[in-house]
Amino acid sequence: MNSSLHISDKQSLKDWNSYYESFIAKVSADHNETEQERKDRISKLEKDFEKWKLYYFPKYCFAPSASFQKRAAKRELENPEWYETRIWARELAKDVVEMMVTLYQALTGMKRNILFISNSSDKACELLEPYRINLERNDRIINDYGIQAMPGKWAYGDFTTTKGVSFLAVGADQSPRGSRDEEVRPDKIIISDIDTDQDVRNSEIVKNRWAWFEKAVFPTRSVSKPFQVIFLGNLIAKYCCISLASEKSDVVDKINLEDKNGESSWPEKNSPENIARIKAKISMSAYQTEYMNNPITEGTVFKKIQWAKCPRISAHKIILNYADPANSNKDKGPNCHKVIVQLGLLNDILYIYNCRLDKTKNSNFVQWFYELETNVEKVQVYNYIENNSLQDPFYEQVFMPLFQQAAKLNNHTIPITPDRRVKPDKYSRIEGNLEPLNRNGKLIFNIDEQNNPHMQRLEEQFRAIDPRLSAPCDGPDAVEGGYFILNNKIKATSPVDIGKRNSIQTNKKRF
Repeated sequence: MNSSLHISDKQSLKDWNSYYESFIAKVSADHNETEQERKDRISKLEKDFEKWKLYYFPKYCFAPSASFQKRAAKRELENPEWYETRIWARELAKDVVEMMVTLYQALTGMKRNILFISNSSDKACELLEPYRINLERNDRIINDYGIQAMPGKWAYGDFTTTKGVSFLAVGADQSPRGSRDEEVRPDKIIISDIDTDQDVRNSEIVKNRWAWFEKAVFPTRSVSKPFQVIFLGNLIAKYCCISLASEKSDVVDKINLEDKNGESSWPEKNSPENIARIKAKISMSAYQTEYMNNPITEGTVFKKIQWAKCPRISAHKIILNYADPANSNKDKGPNCHKVIVQLGLLNDILYIYNCRLDKTKNSNFVQWFYELETNVEKVQVYNYIENNSLQDPFYEQVFMPLFQQAAKLNNHTIPITPDRRVKPDKYSRIEGNLEPLNRNGKLIFNIDEQNNPHMQRLEEQFRAIDPRLSAPCDGPDAVEGGYFILNNKIKATSPVDIGKRNSIQTNKKRF
């Protein structure tokens, strides 16, 4: 162990050693092969990277590779001169896949001088350590490619193999000194987790860090030799090094935990149940940022949501339920949230009494109407539904039978009216019609439902609204649709106070 390491570095190294000793302990080679059998096997494996990585790294490959992982490896191995930004969400193995590709390149002579960069020197060393330990202790690598650890050049964060391949960890803003190994300049740079939550809050830090990369790091390359830049990270802010790298890249590979259909992008590893549990335990904004590469700045439009006691429902003349079934031709895994909001308007204050907001089956959506049903005397209840779904043949084929089944189950039919309004731009409607209400304390969430997860989702969606509408906003959209109808109905049913005409006496001036 290098005696110059700080105590924290020594502990990190000890932790890594302990972990990887147990992790690769059972990765043993077949020492009974003949030399020719070994050479033939190696040659065959090197022609198929997917088989190569399965043989040398079986512990890492505990789940079948996803198609996006295979495509990424293929691009990197086929393009020695390459610039790629890989924006893969957490739990998609971006660092592990890159390690296996890079070690393949190092062991087969494709790359000879690799810089590994992260947000700090400690982080860079930590991420590079699995490379070193696998080269040093993976029995299959040693059996097929020989001893890799070079005596005197095998330090934590800075090591060179016996074949002359060097690896150096560099922290952000540090000089990449020592990166040239004799005549070989860096021919590959891996940048992993360069952005931090704290750094991206300051645009000057991001700007300076990017200038450091372009002026101090990138020029370490040889102009005449093939060179690769691989950025790995999450998109945790709109302006960050990953977003800037995306503008320069030959390929930007953005993979979220869920695909555009709401299904796991790596189902062999991450089940729908696993994903659902994660979503249930963190806020929508955190999930969107960490797992969907959709950074959200909360409170840019709706800075504060007000929870308060609502008047009893019987105080209203009209209660309105507004629904959007999230038009989809699937009964599971819809693209959008289905929603029903229950609204009341009194003295120009919009009260949100209750809601249902979730990704769910169509049958559950229909039953929501009955869950929110109000049977209070002297209150007229209206039920409206987004008209686009009513116009879709899918509504007639799927929803109508479900409504009929629900009517039999609940012993009565709920009358539903289509919303025929031709709606302007979604963001403009939500901001223009609801933000002034909220700012003036006239948009109230029912505090009696504050522990209701559906109401909590609605609050999260309000807080996440921004001009790009990059986050789900089905709930606020339904509130705006319902408010528009409710406001017009109350105006239409309110008596017009014309008032009495005052008698006017004219004093005529006599001459």
